[in-house]
Amino acid sequence: MVDQSGEGMSDSRYPSLTWPWVGVILCLALLGQEYMLQAAGPNAPLTLYRIVLMSVGVSSVALVLLPPRRIAYFLAFFVCATLVLYALYLQYIEGLEPCPLCVFQRICVIGMGIVFLIAGFHHPGRGGATVYAVLQLLIGGAGIAFAGRQVWLQSLPPDQVPSCSMGLNYMLDTLPFTDVLKKVFEGSGECAEKAWEFLHLSLAAWMLVFFIAIIATSFALIRRDP
Repeated sequence: MVDQSGEGMSDSRYPSLTWPWVGVILCLALLGQEYMLQAAGPNAPLTLYRIVLMSVGVSSVALVLLPPRRIAYFLAFFVCATLVLYALYLQYIEGLEPCPLCVFQRICVIGMGIVFLIAGFHHPGRGGATVYAVLQLLIGGAGIAFAGRQVWLQSLPPDQVPSCSMGLNYMLDTLPFTDVLKKVFEGSGECAEKAWEFLHLSLAAWMLVFFIAIIATSFALIRRDP
């Protein structure tokens, strides 16, 4: 016989949480935020705090709304494609030229989108989903490194910002690829500019949030379906 009282519980991906507890957790989170802001002092940089906060929030929303694995792969591909199209809009319509670090972040987004597209057509089981999640960890980890480096450059005082370097196309034509990566990661003056902001976070900071959320979602998809 099947225990009717337990029917449907196996379909839940996360433990049930009653609304009163949601209110308590929200209240504690807000109190913790106020304590952190007071402890940090009025002159403390809040960019890292905002990135962590948005990373947790965006990842949590993605996990709560997580659809079946194959649909999620195609949706994630659509998100990556939308980000690339928006980057091209900023470049060719708004006139915001990407710095070398921005270009490499864009390449990482394209790479993650291709992996999601292949995974969607493949429709793997848990073993295949694990392989795709590891691939996204490698590509997204590189994106985190590039975006994190740019966020750090943007946090420097003006007198400590590196001088502008040669263009990326020129470096690719004249230098070995390992030297190009080294110079790109070192950053330059144009990488420290904040030409676009939303909710007090630069485009590089939002890309950092994106890479973290996508990696978390990729690993959550391993257990989403059998």
